[in-house]
Amino acid sequence: MSWENDDDATVYQVVINHEEQYSIWPEYKEIPLGWTALDKAGSKQECLDYIKAAWTDIRPLSLRRQMAEDAS
Repeated sequence: MSWENDDDATVYQVVINHEEQYSIWPEYKEIPLGWTALDKAGSKQECLDYIKAAWTDIRPLSLRRQMAEDAS
């Protein structure tokens, strides 16, 4: 399967890790350890659009916390 395949009929789910980083994962595969499925599934483009809207700060959570601590 090509990542660029426009005929991709795979249903994907949006997943997130402990650092609040997002990704998509094929729904038929077991989610890897360290990732949690969110309540969003659909075509690749639908999931990527969801991530684009939701993931507005791409810095890992640990970095955001450290920067906030350093600023205070």
